[in-house]
Amino acid sequence: QLQLVESGGGLAQPGGSLRLSCAASGRTLDYYTIGWFRQTPGKEREGVSCLSMSGDSTSYADSVPGRFTISRDAAENAVFLQMDSLKPEDTAVYYCAVRVSAYCSDYPWAYDVWGQGIQVTVSS
Repeated sequence: QLQLVESGGGLAQPGGSLRLSCAASGRTLDYYTIGWFRQTPGKEREGVSCLSMSGDSTSYADSVPGRFTISRDAAENAVFLQMDSLKPEDTAVYYCAVRVSAYCSDYPWAYDVWGQGIQVTVSS
């Protein structure tokens, strides 16, 4: 059974960087579409970025383009979210998720397997 485990979160200063990892076990990620989401208290889960099965990437949040980069490392069976130029409004619990589809989606209900989530806090 596919399992996802996030790591690499924590505390960063505004303008700093963090690299989130999502390690998969049980199945290869080569044949899934992968999404990163984030959620803050009292708000709905928000799509951040997606990497499709065919290798196309999409950024959903308006403030993300040019700052966050999603990538896959097939040898490590993992996906990553490189976050640069961090802002306080990036503070959230971040989740990786996969769906059995060739196409990206920014709706949480479209995804089949989720990681446990990891806290990212951006403050001075």
